[in-house]
Amino acid sequence: MKRFAATCEAIAATTKKLQKTAILADYLKFCAPAEAAISAVFLTGRPFPAWEETTLQVGGRSLWQVIAELTGKNGGDLESAYRRLGDLGAVAGEMLPANPTARLTPTEIEQAFRAIAEARGPAAKAALVRDLLSRATPLEAKYIVKVMTGDLRIGLKESLVEEAIARAYGQPLADVQRANMLLGDIGQTVRLAEEGKLDQARMRLFHPLGFMLASPVESAEKGFSYFAEAGVPDAGVEDKYDGIRAQAHVSAGEVKIFSRTRDEITESFPELPDAFAALPQNAILDGEIVAWEYPEQPAQTSPIAGGSASVASGKKATNLGRARPFSVLQQRLGRKKVSEKMLRENPVAFLAFDILYCNGELIIDHPLRERAQILDQLLTAPRKPERPSRSEAQGQLAFGQEAEIATASIIRAPVFRANSSAHLDELFAAAQERGNEGLMIKDLNSPYNPGKRGKSWLKMKRELATLDVVVTAVESGHGKRIRVLSDYTFAVWDATKDRLLNIGKAYSGLTDAEIAEMTKWFLAHSIEDQGFRRIVEPKIVLEVAFNNMMRSDRHESGYALRFPRIVRLRPDKSPEDADTIERAKEIYGKQAK
Repeated sequence: MKRFAATCEAIAATTKKLQKTAILADYLKFCAPAEAAISAVFLTGRPFPAWEETTLQVGGRSLWQVIAELTGKNGGDLESAYRRLGDLGAVAGEMLPANPTARLTPTEIEQAFRAIAEARGPAAKAALVRDLLSRATPLEAKYIVKVMTGDLRIGLKESLVEEAIARAYGQPLADVQRANMLLGDIGQTVRLAEEGKLDQARMRLFHPLGFMLASPVESAEKGFSYFAEAGVPDAGVEDKYDGIRAQAHVSAGEVKIFSRTRDEITESFPELPDAFAALPQNAILDGEIVAWEYPEQPAQTSPIAGGSASVASGKKATNLGRARPFSVLQQRLGRKKVSEKMLRENPVAFLAFDILYCNGELIIDHPLRERAQILDQLLTAPRKPERPSRSEAQGQLAFGQEAEIATASIIRAPVFRANSSAHLDELFAAAQERGNEGLMIKDLNSPYNPGKRGKSWLKMKRELATLDVVVTAVESGHGKRIRVLSDYTFAVWDATKDRLLNIGKAYSGLTDAEIAEMTKWFLAHSIEDQGFRRIVEPKIVLEVAFNNMMRSDRHESGYALRFPRIVRLRPDKSPEDADTIERAKEIYGKQAK
């Protein structure tokens, strides 16, 4: 473990990616294959492989108490070190006493981690953590704690670990990347690379793949220009829904749903697994979970009117309802148990727009137009009868077009074709009329690139609004911004009581130079130092943009902003010029219509 920790220090000491890769490759070649595999997992900042559901369940407070006991330092000393160093692992490395008899190996660390994960209760876990750290050198303890907290901070992304594996074992990088993607286990990838058997990697279901991402475009002209330059005559266009991106894995009646952060969220949406389990083949679907307004009595009507969604079959269409604001969906998030009342009042739908795996075959390399056909065939095929979905009706959304049959809870997101920027503008206006965020514009010849953002998928959406706000508190950032104050809590005015009400927090949008300048200002104008958080004089005005606004108890205003971004500093405005809670209520009211 000493060599592992020393390797981490060397990697952290350089900003050059090639040098980081070389250092890590040399370390892997030095290790026995079993320890190289364990080390590779640790170097991704995880105690266990990504596909496993095992967690340590050791909280930050418990770790803090263990380190305090082992160092014999008082709370003030630890807090001072934490503010200066930026993470608990670094505090342990600096303040723990020397331990010249330490002889830990990565294998022993991995065994200790599994024992901690299996232990029941905070006291039992803390005792095992205390025993582990007491057998480590300070430098080893530094990286043990960093792995435990998932906060390695040595400038080493998983992609660089993959490059080091390829270099260490003389394997093609693409083969290493694909094996790791399929397995969700970079340790097993090391073993296969060392044996020259990367081609034996097989897809492991219920381990989420990376989500393909879209690049933003400001206008229809700009968006269509990317496809015109590539010689693509038309683009696939879908509405951009205001929900949460989700990936559903289905196999032999078992269903798991994952968010874009790769967290499992199945329990938050208990009405969806039965619908997925009824699919006739094993599959991985990509889509959006949205709050959905199902009609009480589906009527046979003409295709979409007034923002509704329709299902068309033959010459008639069945109204399936419409998407509701994200603030409705938010009430479902993070709940392990969803009441019958919540299910009735806040139903959801899964709008499927892509398929990554079907009937034993990974199909991400197929062009989108082929994946779309496979998805259509899956959703229109007869379902398994043993687990009926929430609705006997099946169908696709049909925005002015005919559609086939699919389940009501799993809805095929409609796809249009656009062959000009003018057509995109028309579709954009129609999407907004339906209450959706904007458009997704896709190259129909593109493969699915997990975790990648490129020009094959574009997103064009409107900002809901901007607010001029006053900064009330600041915090240190993360990564390269750990030593500057870059996370800003901000407020609007309650004009009736002449006070500021916090409404959000943002950390993106300013340049490094602006953040450095503002850090100096905030340090000089702090009212209260709370450690990593400072209450500051309410004098700095920002303009912030956001996607939508939600009811929330998180802030005293009673509202929260979704995806807030700093547009610019407003030195031209005094704090008194900032927006009011009444303006926020006005924006909230408009989005709910």
